[in-house]
Amino acid sequence: MDISLGRGKKARRAYGFDEIALSPGVRTLDPSLADTTWEIGGVKRDIPIIASAMDSVVDTKMAVLLSELGSMGVLNLEGIQTRYADPQPVLDRIASVGNEEYVGLMQELYAKPIQPELIEQRIKEIKQQGGIAAVSLTPAGASKYGEVVAKAGADLLFVQATVVSTAHLSPEKVAPLDLAEFCEAMPIPVVLGNCVTYEVAMNLIKAGAAAILVGIGPGAACTSRGVLGVGVPQATATADCAAARDEYHAETGKYVPIIADGGIITGGDICKCLACGADAVMIGSPIARAAEAPGNDYHWGMATPSPVLPRGTRIKVGTTGTIAEILVGPAKLDDGTHNLLGAIKTSMGTLGAKNLKEMQQVDVVIAPSLLTEGKVYQKAQQLGMGK
Repeated sequence: MDISLGRGKKARRAYGFDEIALSPGVRTLDPSLADTTWEIGGVKRDIPIIASAMDSVVDTKMAVLLSELGSMGVLNLEGIQTRYADPQPVLDRIASVGNEEYVGLMQELYAKPIQPELIEQRIKEIKQQGGIAAVSLTPAGASKYGEVVAKAGADLLFVQATVVSTAHLSPEKVAPLDLAEFCEAMPIPVVLGNCVTYEVAMNLIKAGAAAILVGIGPGAACTSRGVLGVGVPQATATADCAAARDEYHAETGKYVPIIADGGIITGGDICKCLACGADAVMIGSPIARAAEAPGNDYHWGMATPSPVLPRGTRIKVGTTGTIAEILVGPAKLDDGTHNLLGAIKTSMGTLGAKNLKEMQQVDVVIAPSLLTEGKVYQKAQQLGMGK
């Protein structure tokens, strides 16, 4: 139902994850029976979690570790890994400066040109170690380096920007990337994003996307919502885009996964994403806290290094455990940030969902007090859900 903001302007109510809860039905099942497998571009995975294409989250080592665990990591091909043959000293510099210095340092470090030979090298490093080579480029980067990515043997290409659409207008002298032509020409599956509306999701699906990324600005290190005032809360955005997927599937028989990207911290957040219609999630800061993460206790947004208008910041996330503990346990923390797969399976068992498709059908209630009701002591003592 539309809400009047004033004469001549109406708005639609949208919901974030903190405002909803999942309501159990009449059936439960043992968590061991919950099937969390899913598929993207012909690649089957046991865990519906993808690590974000951020320099603090995924390097070649992390991509391989995630693949071994049954997940997947996406390597940013316009970041530190493809600008520097030895990224470690650069990552150390980013972690060493104060809050007043890091924006200028980021702009300096990311001004170094991308080296196409490093794109090929990083992809081969992942493949040679048995990992899934999923990589990310902006639309402009895809125009420049798409052929390099394909020739290097990448498994999946994510074409990402703050907002991606099939109706992009460019200056007269700039030819925009034709997403449909690009998807058709590429010999590997192409994932497109980001978007937050039914209409854009449908257009991207029809353009040939292997999957769709949903989310604008909810990430822990992203400042797009403050800088641009743009975004739709993730619960509503995910449900709207999932509706486009379902309608397209009903019409054509082709199923295009929806991936909720950003604003996801705990296992409960992931479960809510799935219940709103997502097939998987993309997360950054929870994985940046792994001992093996390249960010050295820090995490930063993809648009932080922008030379004109930074739309991300650097946050300290610390190190809380290994990537195995964070993904598959055993958990060392009680706040929902460890053993994310265990949280998904236990939630599915509680809700009686045997697989992810059934998880997408569970009942959702509006519950603004979900995270605060009865949690006075946790909040006062900064324990569990009160951290």
